[in-house]
Amino acid sequence: MRKYAPPMSSLQTMGGRELASGPFSHRRYTIKRPWLTFLGRKFYVYDESGQLVVFVQHKILTFKDEWNMFADEAMQRPLLRVKAKKAIALDSVSDITDAQTGMLVGSVRNKGLKSIVRDTWELMGDVEQPIGKFVEDSSALLRRFIPLLRGHWHVERDGRVVAKLDQLFRFFGAEMTLEIVEPGVVDPRLVVACAMLAVMREVVREQA
Repeated sequence: MRKYAPPMSSLQTMGGRELASGPFSHRRYTIKRPWLTFLGRKFYVYDESGQLVVFVQHKILTFKDEWNMFADEAMQRPLLRVKAKKAIALDSVSDITDAQTGMLVGSVRNKGLKSIVRDTWELMGDVEQPIGKFVEDSSALLRRFIPLLRGHWHVERDGRVVAKLDQLFRFFGAEMTLEIVEPGVVDPRLVVACAMLAVMREVVREQA
């Protein structure tokens, strides 16, 4: 039987430690990927003060996309697990689960055909019902031909923008800023996971 995390309102009432004061309690993040990394891609997520709060090492060759978020570079403190349900699928779905409890935080469904022009994901909550979207504001297709153009995305729920992700210009490596505009509307763990999926997709495009 599948385990589900409490809804966002319950987490706030309970004062969930990881959401109230942990890595996912911040309003602004900076996501960086070094230019040269070996044995997989490495991603560093910093808070407003420049403190490392999330680390991801993503294997380059995997049959089914699966990776973990850690609170430290030594990968001793797991936070979330992101795992695609299928190895190959046009509208692929990735589940985000709490690494400590195994409970489902939510899922992200890639809208395959729409993402050809601009990245589009559907967000599903802990009961696998659509709760919002993660959409690119720029053009992924155009940026394939003009690499100097930067990408911009937003998370929306009920027509309201609750978070924004912006790509910064860097000659080497990659860097993005994530701002949660309206805290508490969408689980911040789901928002950060979406941002990581967008960053990873950008890396794939760079190397295509």
